[in-house]
Amino acid sequence: MNWKMVFGVSLAFSVVASVSVAEEYTLQYFLEKSFLKTYDLSKEERTELLNRIERVLEQTKEIQLRLSKAIQGGETDVKYQEGKFWMVKLEEDQGAIDSGARQLKTLREKPTQLVAAIELYKSLKDLAFHFNTYNNMPSFSASVGDVAPELELWADPIFYRLYVLPLASSLETKTPTKEKKPETKGKKPETKGKKP
Repeated sequence: MNWKMVFGVSLAFSVVASVSVAEEYTLQYFLEKSFLKTYDLSKEERTELLNRIERVLEQTKEIQLRLSKAIQGGETDVKYQEGKFWMVKLEEDQGAIDSGARQLKTLREKPTQLVAAIELYKSLKDLAFHFNTYNNMPSFSASVGDVAPELELWADPIFYRLYVLPLASSLETKTPTKEKKPETKGKKPETKGKKP
């Protein structure tokens, strides 16, 4: 009977510990880290940062699909020509979401890929810009909600300061500088041409 109680308590403790670790890496946690200018993230923090960005991209995709269906189904107060304009923007968002997902996959496999990090940052910034615009539209703001400002924060300062900048500076310090070849002494360069 004692071993059952010990097992139950240890199981409960491990569940609480894993939940508290997951809750530890919130938007607020990463914001504080970026403003304190402690840009060094542990491997676990980098992984969790990418997980959080992936969740934000998934939320963005859900909203993008919801807005597309609302416009196409005539559920919004948007006229036809204006609806066509917004559908083009939503298609651009789909491209940014897909690109972001590809770059996330690349960064999970190769965390030091600077190009993938920059492209993910660009996707997040583009999405943040569009979603802030949607948030200013009465027809769309209820669907977008807090995702627009969150996207902006995840892009910059968080991802930019905590992932892109440290990665770029670490690659810069690792890049060997080209050394000058020593000049050879005693030899004069040959000149081609006629002798007098």
